[in-house]
Amino acid sequence: MPWGSGLVADAVIADPIRTARRARLEPTRLRRELVALPNSSAERARRLGTRIHNRAQAIAIGSPFPADPEVEPYAVQLARFFRLWRVDFERDIESTEMTVLHRRYGYAGTGDLWLWLPTGRFRRRQLWLVDYKSAARKPSTTVYDEQPLQLAALRHAPVALLPDDSEIEAPRVHRTALLNLRPRAHRFIEVPSGRAQFRAFLGTVRTARYLHGAPSAYPTILPPWAPGSQTRKAA
Repeated sequence: MPWGSGLVADAVIADPIRTARRARLEPTRLRRELVALPNSSAERARRLGTRIHNRAQAIAIGSPFPADPEVEPYAVQLARFFRLWRVDFERDIESTEMTVLHRRYGYAGTGDLWLWLPTGRFRRRQLWLVDYKSAARKPSTTVYDEQPLQLAALRHAPVALLPDDSEIEAPRVHRTALLNLRPRAHRFIEVPSGRAQFRAFLGTVRTARYLHGAPSAYPTILPPWAPGSQTRKAA
């Protein structure tokens, strides 16, 4: 909501004279455009995020990728992260874009990157589950409350699916993090994904299941003397 309100405010401030003129001459059309602005901007951001993820996948597995000037700044930051941590793609990348599932609790999801890093005691290698988060304007320190729950769900799923749909035991993850990618910066942020976060996530699963199964309408109750009342007469 604050993000959408900010987009509308920015649009008005960018050209206040034209906005005031349109408010007098075509208020309905102007209102419709301003109301639609957050949704259209969110869709553009989602498409950009998908392209950034595709580019990150290509970098991680060493596959070709098409030129995309809008994605390039984010790819540069990802490459800097890999260089900073001296990542050897053959040795350190356990998996990318792998789907995991938990049949007992009825959910599945796809993780971005399983990466070995020397973060344990005496530089012992630990397996990190990393989630890419891209944004054009948000600070690189941004962490949303639901993101640890998302990583907890992926971390605690016991089954992983291979490209041929066969199943293996999911990798045992030691730690989880967000890799916030911005056009001019990146930040690697560890977030918790333990039992508390997993229990909270399971609560959202139950809530979602209830909401998806809830009826779309409920009966109106009328007093027994009202016309059309369906109340049964006492025996």
